[in-house]
Amino acid sequence: MVRVPFRAAADRVRHRLSQLVRTKSTGPGPDSPEADSAGPGGSGPGGRPERAPKDPRAPRGGGAAPARRRALRALGMLAVVVLGAWLGLLAVGSVRTPVGPMDTNMTLRPSLTGGSKINISPLGALELDSHIAPLRLDVDVDRLDPERSQTLIDQPERFSNLQEEVTRDVASGTRELAVRSCVAVVSGAVALGLVVYRRPRRALAAGGLALALLAASGVSAYATWNPKSVLEPKFSGLLSSAPSLVGDARSIVTEFDLYQRELARLVTNVTKLYDATSTLPVYQPDPGTIRVLHVSDIHLNPAAWHIIASLVEQYEIDVIVDSGDTMDHGSAAENGFLDPIRDLGAPYVWVRGNHDSPVTQAYLKKFENVHVLDDGAAVNVGGLRIAGTGDVSFTPDRTGPGGNKGAARLEGMRLASALRDQERAGTPADIAVAHDPNTARETDGTVPLVLSGHYHRRINEQLKLGTRLKVEGSTGGGGLRAVQNEKPEKVHASVLYMDRSTRRLQAWDEITLGGLGLTTAEVGRHLPEENLKQGGPSSPTPSPSSSPSSPSSPSSGASPGRPAARPTPSP
Repeated sequence: MVRVPFRAAADRVRHRLSQLVRTKSTGPGPDSPEADSAGPGGSGPGGRPERAPKDPRAPRGGGAAPARRRALRALGMLAVVVLGAWLGLLAVGSVRTPVGPMDTNMTLRPSLTGGSKINISPLGALELDSHIAPLRLDVDVDRLDPERSQTLIDQPERFSNLQEEVTRDVASGTRELAVRSCVAVVSGAVALGLVVYRRPRRALAAGGLALALLAASGVSAYATWNPKSVLEPKFSGLLSSAPSLVGDARSIVTEFDLYQRELARLVTNVTKLYDATSTLPVYQPDPGTIRVLHVSDIHLNPAAWHIIASLVEQYEIDVIVDSGDTMDHGSAAENGFLDPIRDLGAPYVWVRGNHDSPVTQAYLKKFENVHVLDDGAAVNVGGLRIAGTGDVSFTPDRTGPGGNKGAARLEGMRLASALRDQERAGTPADIAVAHDPNTARETDGTVPLVLSGHYHRRINEQLKLGTRLKVEGSTGGGGLRAVQNEKPEKVHASVLYMDRSTRRLQAWDEITLGGLGLTTAEVGRHLPEENLKQGGPSSPTPSPSSSPSSPSSPSSGASPGRPAARPTPSP
């Protein structure tokens, strides 16, 4: 019986302690025990001075603290929702579905940029800028079904229906993925809400907010859906060869259905690759497309010649354009580095860079397959007319203007004047080449396309008067000086697809390889903005033609005429 007084005393102590805690944070209210127990003499129990009563209408604890608490609770709820939804997607937010002959796993993943990624192990990946939303669609190709693959190989007539079959499979898988993702994010948010709050109502609120966020992401993806993203895919790994397998640039622009069939053909090729464990079939180049390989700033890197030779063979290149800085010091001792150019298998158009000397230029002129351009000279090669000029400075011995922007622009004006003279003579150039972009910019309005280098980074710009400027990065990865950098400089080259009838740029592939010590490969296909807006390639009126000239004969000025129909050049 003694326990009852002790228990009552303990309860009073706990009650008093809780009152003291509340009093410290908010102060005693007018109805608090301390206020009630204060005597008429102004002192409370134990002789403590009496506190003045507060106005009952005044807010207890001020306005700032409750606002902060509400903000913290809201942030906490948002964190629980996002984390729970993500965990739900990881746990159950994926769908296994057949797509044609392949078994795939489709998953939604949190992402800052959105888009879609198709992983085809071990070949690599294909990325599409399909939408902008905080969710990315990942499609992992797990394996090829042996029976379906063998059926496709044994019955080639089924290839005609492969596109429709793949489209139906992807649509069905996407619908199932949407339903499963809704269940996954709601379940994940509710489960984590129960763990954190231990209140069913708060947990259900977290689930509802997660569903609202997923719905908002879906609306964002739908509103920003870009069906043309398939025209500019980004490849990595062994799939970097895919752009040379999916058709020529003109058919990509004008015949989208054909391009889709070519993508289905790529699936077929991958099927055969898995089945036969051999390399992909060789692509037959389209006769209506001229392929130009643009390289620049090799800087004495011997690995560049192996890369260029591989690209020439893989893409069936018609002509190589080098916008300078092939050397590093331009000395006669370096000339032997240029000898592999003889065996690249394609005509080689070259302009002098600020690291190339007149000694370098004189040595290259001796090569049968090399066309050295300077002072606005032009050459008909590979089905195109190309004009160019060398750089006005020579950096190694500090002769000449040495990087003077004004001198580079003056050289560009001379090149533009030569281009106008050629146009008046009825032999306009299709491409101009200059090492310094400051020189190249001065040709705006005199030529459809101008190529340059020098900056060791890519620039693609439509100039004010309609000329497109394309600056290539370093095909030599910065050369031997790249070892001085903190990170290896990447290797850059581009394949330009030119229409044979109009001699206009239709598309280009940007090839990016890992620098020294790296073994990565990426290829991205791009189309000019005007082609995307018009839904087809630009078709300017061809210039008047006259008697054809030899496509491989150099010319120091205007040639007798521009051919109306040029034969397909041999590599």
